[in-house]
Amino acid sequence: QVQLVESGGGLVQPGDSLRLSCAASGGGYHMGWFRQAPGTERAFVAAITWSGGRSYYADSVKGRFTISRDSAKNTVYLQMNSLKPEDTAVYYCAAAMLALSGSFSRAREYDYWGQGTQVTVSS
Repeated sequence: QVQLVESGGGLVQPGDSLRLSCAASGGGYHMGWFRQAPGTERAFVAAITWSGGRSYYADSVKGRFTISRDSAKNTVYLQMNSLKPEDTAVYYCAAAMLALSGSFSRAREYDYWGQGTQVTVSS
């Protein structure tokens, strides 16, 4: 069992950058980021394995976003560059047990979720 707390969201202009953080109460999990825009379903953004050796990205953010983790701090980050208005959403951090055998892009694979942090990209 793990508690997750996201931070770092805010209001930015198109082209700006933000770094989101997810502080976990413990380690030993694969980690993912999802987002939900108004009127839409929760969507996969990025994921990283417990070891940090593999990362995965939605096509919509590939090349702009980078997921990373600091195991010593039990923290995962999402560096978001070249932000677009369509990136506006509540961003959620999620943790999956190491036995995950499905797709990192499916929300159902994750066991724990943070409360979310709002990212708004607007001119």
